Amino acid sequence: MGEDPNDARPEHAPPKLDLNKPGPGDEPPADRPPADRPPAGSGETVMIRPARGGAPRDATPADAVPADAAPRDAVPGEAAPADAPPRDATPADAVPADAAPRDPAPPQATPTGSFRLPAPAPGAGGTAPWEAPPQNGGSTGAAASAAAGSFGPADPSGTSGSGFGPADSSGTAGSGFGPPSGGFGGGFGAGGPYGHGQAPAAAPGWAGAGTLPPPPSAPPGSGPGGGGGQGESRPLQAVAVGLLNLSCLGLGYVLLRQWIGAAVCWAATAALLLLALPADADGVPLGVLVGYGAVLLAAAADGARRGLRASLSVGAAARRLVLPLAVVLLAVPAGGAVAYGSARDDAREEAFQQSLLARLATADALVKAKEGSRFELAESDYTTALDTYEKLALDHPGSRAAKLVPERLDAYVTSVSKPYTDKKYCDAVDPLKHLRGLPDTVDAKVLGDRADGFDEPLAQSLYECGAGELGRESTAAAHEAFTELAATFPESVYVGRTEKLVGDGLRKAAAPLSDGSASDPCATTEEVRTQRSGVAGLKGYELSGPVADADRAIQKGVFSCGTKQFRDEEYSDAVKTMDKYAKDYPKSPQTAHARTISIAAQIADHEPAAGKKLPSATVPGGSRMPMVVSNDGKDAVELLYTGPVTGKITLRACGTCTNYGGIRGAVDPDAKPCGGASSKYPKATLQLPAGTYHFLQRRAGGGFAVAGETKSSKAEIEPGYTYTNCLYVTSGL
Repeated sequence: MGEDPNDARPEHAPPKLDLNKPGPGDEPPADRPPADRPPAGSGETVMIRPARGGAPRDATPADAVPADAAPRDAVPGEAAPADAPPRDATPADAVPADAAPRDPAPPQATPTGSFRLPAPAPGAGGTAPWEAPPQNGGSTGAAASAAAGSFGPADPSGTSGSGFGPADSSGTAGSGFGPPSGGFGGGFGAGGPYGHGQAPAAAPGWAGAGTLPPPPSAPPGSGPGGGGGQGESRPLQAVAVGLLNLSCLGLGYVLLRQWIGAAVCWAATAALLLLALPADADGVPLGVLVGYGAVLLAAAADGARRGLRASLSVGAAARRLVLPLAVVLLAVPAGGAVAYGSARDDAREEAFQQSLLARLATADALVKAKEGSRFELAESDYTTALDTYEKLALDHPGSRAAKLVPERLDAYVTSVSKPYTDKKYCDAVDPLKHLRGLPDTVDAKVLGDRADGFDEPLAQSLYECGAGELGRESTAAAHEAFTELAATFPESVYVGRTEKLVGDGLRKAAAPLSDGSASDPCATTEEVRTQRSGVAGLKGYELSGPVADADRAIQKGVFSCGTKQFRDEEYSDAVKTMDKYAKDYPKSPQTAHARTISIAAQIADHEPAAGKKLPSATVPGGSRMPMVVSNDGKDAVELLYTGPVTGKITLRACGTCTNYGGIRGAVDPDAKPCGGASSKYPKATLQLPAGTYHFLQRRAGGGFAVAGETKSSKAEIEPGYTYTNCLYVTSGL
């Protein structure tokens, strides 16, 4: 390529030249057209004087005649000798090869307006100001000048040419000013192997004489890692390296051969994996994620910085794949995050499932611990466990715990109903009632049909429990069970069984009273009375027959109890028993006898001899002797008697009578009871069979008389006599 003309001027002003007037040697030979410009690629720079009416100054080098063009009169294909002097050269222009170097002269202007610049002094160090720095071990100074001409191609003789124009045919560097010795433009590419339009090869130590410098083996700052240089900027490469570092594997540093950075990335990733794996429900702590993210971003930024001007040690085809590969490798952290998130979610789900299973296990433990216990003590725990089962099934239907709920409900039913299985029927009643009522408290989808089969077990348990309690001292529990049985299952076969059981049991209990075989009629009567009361209170049963039989047995039992008490000299109890009997059974044929026994017991309580014989239930026959009894007292009195016959009479008060003794005895010592007119005294006549009688006199309405208010006596009634008895009261006043 061409250079701009050197505008330097010599120290001594050149002679004035008329540039429009051709000088000697400026006109090209007549047999060839003039060349306005050096050929492309020529190493010589020439100032072109525009011809009159010729091409403009901005004509391109392509318009110039190539240096190696054959003269017009040359035979095509025939090359001129390399050492042939130019056609227009004169002997004066040649310099002998062994001539001593001339003293450097100031540059002189050539007729064409160009200047020949002197070459550096031989052996001078460094490069000329216009020369590029030596590369690839190139030489400088004289060596460089010896290798190539300053502004032209090397002469075939190997001697560098100086100045503008081709080397002299003698091999000595051309010096001085003026047109090239070979004619105008004859020096372009002379002796060179290059054809028209081709640049000669750059010689080592290129001195900037118009040839292209050799390309460097690598951009400045190149090498592994690309650090410290100022090479060509490659943004896509920087992005690729940064993205490779974002892959968590430090591949950007690996590509740059920055092993320390890669090791840091590997260590950070390994630390994260150690902390994160295996995945658990809590995940990785936020601080760790933030720290690792900061490391990745820092690695990506640093990798992008380093990769911006770095020269990669891979081929061009591989370099084209780096960016797509970096983008693809972003799937590694993304996929890892997704996989870890999935694993963490699985861990969380597993932890959640385990928590549900733990709740299930807690409920199972409650059920197991209370198995066989009394239901009233275990009901609270059973309810808690059942509530847990229901919530697990309804709130978490797809969980493993929910899938185990049906099995646990079966176990729950088995545990709660264990008393029934063990035939502890009274203990089974409440648990079975609880199970039977589950449809009212538990969702039907959860419970299923587990509560449908408890009617029969509950009815059986109520029956068996009542039957067992009938044999106990208290039948209240039995009657409660039977009542609930009839109320809950009125159509159950156990209702009929209960009627038979209860009726037969009552008749059996009353039988000793009915046949008089009870060893303790009093106790038996009370037992039968209690049992009869319970049976009569049962609702929903037909038990009127057994109850009526029990009533008759109780009546007999009461009378038998009274007589036993009399014989056992328990007179006060006998009085109460017989008085109650007479009151409860006034129409009973034994009522009169019960009254006589009560009277005899009252007399015997004051006169034990009167109780030696139970009053007869029949009235003896034979004659009777009258006994007139008069009341000479101011209060009404009762006279009880027992003997062959037993009875009681009441005498009203004598209004005019007074007590005997005291003042009355002092005033009228001869006064005798019932000594006045008989009409004065209230009277009653008794018809008594003969025999020994015991009498008891007491104030009327007093019940059992206290000491000082009663008087007992004994009399022998003989046939054929009439007896009188005067009742009076004595006192100390």
